[in-house]
This record gives sequence, C-alpha cells and structure tokens, in this order.
Amino acid sequence: MDFTYSARTTELLGRLGAFMDAYIYPNERRYHEEVEANRWGHPPVLEELKAKAKAAGLWNLFLPDSHHGARLSNVEYAPLCEMMGRVQFSSQVFNCSAPDTGNIETLERYGTPEQKARWLPPLLAGEIRSAFAMTEPDVASSDATNIRSSIRRDGDHYVINGHKWWISGVGDARCELLIFMGKTNPDAPKHLQQSMILVPLKTPGVTVVRPMHVFGYDDAPHGHMEITFEDVRVPVENILLGEGRGFEIAQGRLGPGRIHHCMRLVGLAERCLELMCRRVKGRVAFGRPIAEQSVTLERIAESRILIDQARLLTLKAAYMMDTVGNKEAKAEIAMIKVAAPNMACRVIDWAIQAHGAAGLSQDFVLANYYAHARKIRFADGPDEVHRNQIGRIELAKYADRL
Repeated sequence: MDFTYSARTTELLGRLGAFMDAYIYPNERRYHEEVEANRWGHPPVLEELKAKAKAAGLWNLFLPDSHHGARLSNVEYAPLCEMMGRVQFSSQVFNCSAPDTGNIETLERYGTPEQKARWLPPLLAGEIRSAFAMTEPDVASSDATNIRSSIRRDGDHYVINGHKWWISGVGDARCELLIFMGKTNPDAPKHLQQSMILVPLKTPGVTVVRPMHVFGYDDAPHGHMEITFEDVRVPVENILLGEGRGFEIAQGRLGPGRIHHCMRLVGLAERCLELMCRRVKGRVAFGRPIAEQSVTLERIAESRILIDQARLLTLKAAYMMDTVGNKEAKAEIAMIKVAAPNMACRVIDWAIQAHGAAGLSQDFVLANYYAHARKIRFADGPDEVHRNQIGRIELAKYADRL
C-alpha cells in the first residue's frame, strides 16, 4: 500500500491546515464563551466560520461518490477528517460533522427523489441539522433488533410511538430532521422487522425530554437528547426504501460513520499529545523539567506509537472500503472502531496527568476531550459487539481445518 497522499489530498490538507491556523484555533475560546452564554443557542462564531469555509472551498469534503461533495475517496478524506478532529467543533465549520454526514449519505443512497429534494439542499448548505434516532433506554440497543419503537401504517400515514435516548444533535437549535428506526412488523424475520422513516422534529407528539450528560458534560449546543414519540403521524412517503429495510439501511449507514469517528479521534489524540509535550517542556518538578522524567518520556513515546498504529489501521480500513466495499471491509472497520477510541482515551489520560489538576479543569480541553473519546466507545456500537464480530470473522477462517 502506498501511504503517499494524493495530490488532491495534499493540496486540500495545506489549505485546511492554513484555515485551522487562521480561524479555528484562534476562535476556540470565543466558541466556548458563546456556548456558556447561551448553552442551547447557536454560537454566532460558527456561522462566521462556515461562511469563510464555504468561500475557501472547504465544504462537504466527506461525500465520496456525489456531485455535491469533493468526490474524495475514504483514503483521501482520512487525513482531512483527522485534521478537523483536532478541535471538537471544527468539523461542523466544514459541514463534515456527525450525525449529518451519515444522514446525508443515507438520503443520497436510499432516499426518493422527493425526499432528496426536500432535505438534501438545506443539509448540504449547512442551513439545518439532523439526528439519527435508534437507541432506546428500555432495551440493550447494542443489538439493534431489540428496538421496541413502533411504526404502524394507518391509511396515508404512519403512526410512530417510542422512547429514544442519546439522540445526538437534537440540542442544536437548527436541528429539523430525525431519521427514526422502529418496527413495522414484529412478526417478520428478525432482520426484516425494522424500518426507517423521516420525522420532522417539530411534528406533534415529538417531545424532547432532557439532554443526557456525559461525565457531567451536556455537550451543548449539540446535545444527546432523550425523546418520546406519542402517536406521531407522518406521511407514508416519508418511509426510507420501504418497510422492513431499516436494518439494511443501518448497516450501510454505520460503516462510514464509524470510520469518520476514528479519523477524528486520531486528530484529537494528536492534538492532546502536542498539548502534553508543550506542557511538560515548560514545567519543573523536583529540580528537573517534567519532560526529562523517564515516565514522561515513556508516555510520550507510547502515545506516538499508539497514534501511528491507529492512523495506519484507519487508512487500511479506508483503503478496503474504497477497493472492496464496506461489507468486505467489515473486519477492518470493526477493528479500528475498537482501537481508535481506546487509543484516544489512553493518550488523553496521559495528557491530563502531565497537566496535573489543571488537566481536569475547564481551563483546558482535555477533560472534555476524554469524555468525548470515552463516549465513542459506545457510539455506533460498543467495543464488545465489534470484538465479537472480529472474533467470529477470525474463527471463520479456520472452519475447514477443524
């Protein structure tokens, strides 16, 4: 495998890096101050930065096979996504943030012409946001076939009832669309019971109960909301692909979403390693710079090893997705989905230690970044599910040798 970035990626990476230096890093503090001033509002700085990103041609870079995006392969997009991941809110500046990226790809791949015409233009323009409603509090949602929410046909409408939580993005004041997963036929074969349907957030019967907290962080203004659906009626035209196709759509949607999380986490860990190195070079303890302490050197070295390992596995998974497709790359996607969040948690933890008690405080991004990285060990499937899948794939290689 050739690890040299393509000319297109190299050019975009240079422009993206320059944009980050000129506009993103200098506005980090302002972003957080605006969120603190109006937690569930829309930070004005975001719209200013989005306008600059559009003007710079750094917009919708994530779409691989679409005339709406930059038409980059997964391998080409990986280093760009990694750079965006260095600052947690920055992917939204370039309209490359979850869950919108997965929802846009879902609409592009599975939506009807009418569904695309209604929802894709404002999503691609960054005028509205969306969310993906699958996880439920009353069942083990790591097994998507467990979901209990119902989607029942009633004439020209579907009637939706259910209870969802950890629905990311609904806290954003501009969120207008939910892609909802529920059961249309509980008596069908296991993987044909579920369907997905488009639900405008302001539809009567949709109630946002509360934001869920991650280690005390409410992740405003993005949020991870608990939502109830009581006799929510939407037109039959809102069904995606047809009844019984929900699990199929979910599998198609989650592959790119999982690897995008991992790309961003590599960038996040890289940023935290940088912060750790800068901190230890400027601090003295027991008569010696902290940077000269052997435990510090070991942690810096191990962080470099872990980050580079995760980056290479991410690129391999991306390469497989590009060359043989998401289904054939399922083992590589599962492996990086386990490896990247665990790597990031380890590196961020060491960075926190290097900062002392300050690393736990609101004066640095590290505590928030740790909460985010730990959360990703559940997002799009927990570690245990992916490890089981990897183990089954590995054992299958020896089926004829037993």
